[in-house]
Amino acid sequence: MTWLKWLPWRYVVRYVAHKHGFIDPIALLARLHNFAQPSEVGEPIELLRAGVVFHARGLINSRVIQHNLDWVWPYWIERQFDPYDASFIPRAFSITHINLTHRNWTAIGWPDCAELPIVDPRGLLTPFLDGWSLDAWIMPRQGECLLPSRALQCQQQQRMAGNVSIRTETSLQGMTLISQASVELEDGIAVCKLRLRAKSDREGHLILALRPQNPEGVSFIHRVKLNAQHTGWQVDDNKRVLFSRAAERHHISTYQRGDVYIHLNDAQDQTEGVCDVGMVTAAALFTLPADEWQELEVSVPLTAQRNAQLQADAWSREQQKSCKLICPDKHYQFLYDAAITSLILHSPDDVYPGPYTYKRFWFRDAAFIIHALLCAGLTERAERALNQFPPRQTLLGYFRSQEGEWDANGEVLWILKRYFDMTGRQLPADWHNPVQSGARWIIRKRLSDTLDAPHAGLLPAGFSAEHLGPNDYYYWDDFWGVAGLDAAAALFGATDLRLQQEFANAAGSFSTAIDNSLAQCAARLKRPGMPASPYRRMDAGAIGSLAAGYPTQLWAPHDPRLLDTVEFLLQRCFVKDAFYQDMIHSGLNAYLTLHVAQVLLRAQDPRYLTLMDAVAALASPTGQWPEAIHPATGGGCMGDGHHVWAAAEWLLMLRNCFVREEGQRLVLGSGVPQRWLEQSTPIQFGPAPTSFGSISIKIITDAEHGLVVNWQADWHNDTPPALDIALPGYQAVTAQAAQGSVTLNRLET
Repeated sequence: MTWLKWLPWRYVVRYVAHKHGFIDPIALLARLHNFAQPSEVGEPIELLRAGVVFHARGLINSRVIQHNLDWVWPYWIERQFDPYDASFIPRAFSITHINLTHRNWTAIGWPDCAELPIVDPRGLLTPFLDGWSLDAWIMPRQGECLLPSRALQCQQQQRMAGNVSIRTETSLQGMTLISQASVELEDGIAVCKLRLRAKSDREGHLILALRPQNPEGVSFIHRVKLNAQHTGWQVDDNKRVLFSRAAERHHISTYQRGDVYIHLNDAQDQTEGVCDVGMVTAAALFTLPADEWQELEVSVPLTAQRNAQLQADAWSREQQKSCKLICPDKHYQFLYDAAITSLILHSPDDVYPGPYTYKRFWFRDAAFIIHALLCAGLTERAERALNQFPPRQTLLGYFRSQEGEWDANGEVLWILKRYFDMTGRQLPADWHNPVQSGARWIIRKRLSDTLDAPHAGLLPAGFSAEHLGPNDYYYWDDFWGVAGLDAAAALFGATDLRLQQEFANAAGSFSTAIDNSLAQCAARLKRPGMPASPYRRMDAGAIGSLAAGYPTQLWAPHDPRLLDTVEFLLQRCFVKDAFYQDMIHSGLNAYLTLHVAQVLLRAQDPRYLTLMDAVAALASPTGQWPEAIHPATGGGCMGDGHHVWAAAEWLLMLRNCFVREEGQRLVLGSGVPQRWLEQSTPIQFGPAPTSFGSISIKIITDAEHGLVVNWQADWHNDTPPALDIALPGYQAVTAQAAQGSVTLNRLET
């Protein structure tokens, strides 16, 4: 109601704060804003809302975990709360206790199913978003229990042949527990499966445990009931967990009585439990004879209704469509295949940058993920995701996922152009208005060119990519703005020359403003490198300014401003050959490291491979990267534990190593590691979509004839592009044909 704004809220807040001895929050916020450039938007409300939820859980964690360390907790808690562990973090005055050392998990699922269960590094299975989990233990009749979350060593792997699954194996003192988690289709319903195999040299029990926790901490369970057949749980009256055989014993506990783990040897069984606090724990016990493998299958239906969109052969169909890599490096091969799997899982309609913490939408992440889908040949998925864009555009033309992020419009227009280029299609009529209004939004949003300030002609200060720092006039936004206007001009080139000229002129004017601003930075900083904004010194935020080279390719590969920025970052912002973002992320970033590697690749700088190898080494055993990686523990320290933007960048990096556009030319093989070429195994990549059409490449090392490169292409038109075949260590050759074969000679050393 409008009358509310006339009430003296500020005076009331100040009065109450002073009366109770608190610092004035109004004054504090005013000082906080002084550290950022004046902006129409502070932090996007969506991020604030997510942060509140995140720390609300952390507050609950602080009230529960440290006072109940005799419970069995998830792996990250067991490590982070252990004073003898390298992951230990003192809690002291920390108001919230959150996972800062092992934010690692891997999504499982079924193509086009929105539900994405996750599995943590010790096999803890969380079937539902932000929900409770299932764990498995072995309890011998005498001696220590095998509890995977407390095991320092285990073997975990992602299997992608046929159905996708995560296999986890832990062992202790003659006991072995193997769990395999997957999602399968049963009568049109996606069902999460947990298959357990257990063996012990002493008789005891295999235990299936229901846990009010997940990789973020506490997740409430208020009520659990075991069915009459002892073959399943009803959890909170709306979720079912089914066992393949009846439990021989069963125990339930509440928060007041402590973890069910404490009561495993109780004589009396319980079949139902209610806890007002929301910390019900339950354990189903199955007899485990000595020296015999025992199996148990656990099923959790992910939906109540059949979904006609889910296809029984979905995995094989999707994998057959994708661009294939065959190479002699098993680890690179595994990471590429895992990236394809991640892209398929996280593109049911929208694309998501993660299955848990980031299971929501950003245009920024979407642009990179959709680009990877296109380059992987998963065109239908990319098209479906792009069709979700227009409903998010405001009447003024702003593609809005979060307020204050002025890069979105440029990213949307750029990825649209990439889609139409790579499919060889023309912009259809129903896209004309979104593109036109989106481009004009960029033009209107720019500040005046006549301002007497370094930010003249740039986009306003905004939150932008949140890891760059406080609100500022970020060059990241500006480069994307130019890329968007260039894209809009190209998209209208065949249908509306007036609009094409309008947007081309606007892009030129915008580029001039950026150049003028950067010239002032160069004079101030005494070097050509690009800071994050006109008012920043060179720091880790400069990573955003590399957008001029990758992926937009607005600048030539050897532009001195681009290369000097890379040199600064390599010298000052790299740890263990990976980019360390010391703002917000405070960890090693796989996807940002690969942005630097992409710029080096374009510049023919062999250091790109050092960065690629570092990123490959940072991957989890299941082939995933969290958004930021703890430099000491190697575990995730920020963001989603399965970061799909990182997976997308790995795919895009390998794709560009084999084939990349450079103006009106295609560069083949320039990033293929030279160590691969020294082996006799044939190397293949394709069919790889490009803006000229798709191409398949095969590289054969022949002892008699040397290195032979074959290609076969399906171009969009009759005029093939020029092909620069430039493999590391070999003389480059130029060709121009839909198919062909060349033999390359080694460069003289």
